[in-house]
Amino acid sequence: MLINAELLLQYQRCKRRPFLDTHGDKSQRDTPNELLWKLQQDKIAHQLSILAKLTYHQPDYPYGNWEAGAAATLELMQRGIEYIHKGVLLATYSEGYTLLSRPNLLVKQPGQSCFGDWVYVPASIELGKRPKQEYQVVAAFHAQVLATVQRRRPETALLMLRTKDRSYAVDLVKWMPQMQQILEEFIQVLETPAAPEVFISRQKCNLCHWYSQCYAIAQSQKHLSLLPGVTPIRYTQLQALAITTLESLANTSPTTLENLLGFDSEVAPKLVVQAQSALERRPFILPYPLPTADITFTAPIELYFDIEAQPDLDLDYLLGVLVVNRKANTEQFYSFMAEKPEDEESIWQQFLDLVWQYPEAPIYHFCVYEFDTVKRLAKLYRTPYSSVHPVLNRFVDVYEQLTQSVALPVESYALKAIARWLGFEWRDKEASGAKCIYWYDQWLQTGDRTLLEIIQRYNEDDCRATRSVKDWLVNFVQDEYGTRFA
Repeated sequence: MLINAELLLQYQRCKRRPFLDTHGDKSQRDTPNELLWKLQQDKIAHQLSILAKLTYHQPDYPYGNWEAGAAATLELMQRGIEYIHKGVLLATYSEGYTLLSRPNLLVKQPGQSCFGDWVYVPASIELGKRPKQEYQVVAAFHAQVLATVQRRRPETALLMLRTKDRSYAVDLVKWMPQMQQILEEFIQVLETPAAPEVFISRQKCNLCHWYSQCYAIAQSQKHLSLLPGVTPIRYTQLQALAITTLESLANTSPTTLENLLGFDSEVAPKLVVQAQSALERRPFILPYPLPTADITFTAPIELYFDIEAQPDLDLDYLLGVLVVNRKANTEQFYSFMAEKPEDEESIWQQFLDLVWQYPEAPIYHFCVYEFDTVKRLAKLYRTPYSSVHPVLNRFVDVYEQLTQSVALPVESYALKAIARWLGFEWRDKEASGAKCIYWYDQWLQTGDRTLLEIIQRYNEDDCRATRSVKDWLVNFVQDEYGTRFA
């Protein structure tokens, strides 16, 4: 059986996925979504931008005929070609397993190998900006297979990242043993008759083509990974105590958990209450909530703020503000859209002009991104301190207030999950922040204005959803404590 770098990469992210990729029914896989397609296109573009600066050779062989590819690559290495793109390296690992390495580049360097007074080092071209562990483990995998082929282990491996200083040298002395351990664990998983247990981690799972299948299993099992706050480390600790159901966690004393790895005196009681909320399907006040005086109130005029961004361009292209005037009983949504990246400064000034029309109004947002972005834009465009600081002082993070005060019977504390639990619905059912990234990219390429309209509707709905959550929180705390807010 062939083990390639992609399987090892995915195993580090999820032990279940490479098992399904190898043994699963491919007809049950999800259709690739737009964001995954965009990431693939971005990775190709990044690779091409690096390759364009090099003179390289590529082995000629029928795709999938790895033996022919390995022979063609070996011939290029024997000739001492400076850069070999998509070379094929094969090495027998153990009975029944062959390692297949296809590094983005093999780079010739001075040294001694079976070829003569030169050696090759593998280089991986990655879309990330940091040398993540998973990248370095894969680089070590390439280095191990290469060592077998050239009969000399390279002293390093290279990562070519999407940063200013693109080249990063991998310490093989450190990462080779870790790679070996991960490889052995992976082979053990492959040899088991059943797929590893599901564990839903949305940040890692959302782009996986097995997500729907795994999520359906998790829901049918009422798996604890669907409970907010249950991380892989905490789940392992709970398993050791035979706490694997909502009922058992809901009935656990927090003191039993608070000294375990991944827990403490705040996490433990919060997680137990979270389980109780999910079990009884109703909200609970947390054991140590924010003081009622710190919970936001209902103001005569309120602003709800949400941003759409394009991370690849380091661009915040849509600043949306919903102005709610409770005295006049009016609502007005303002959409400041940068139709071109160079319009960002203009919409930033339009945003400031609007919020200064309501100098006493609180500015509600969901999560810290909006707060951090206003600081970033102010610095980028050299906005006077006096124009920005009073605005930032009016920011109220609804997410922070809610998660520090209550537990809700939801699987995630993302805005969509909470607002939908409250009965709020987005007008475009399939819209999401991730899809807006794709849509804006398509707008820049095609000029199709309907894409901007969908993004603006989604952004407005985000603002209205934030208002829905904020109003619910104020009313719930008021009902629980009998507190009246001015």
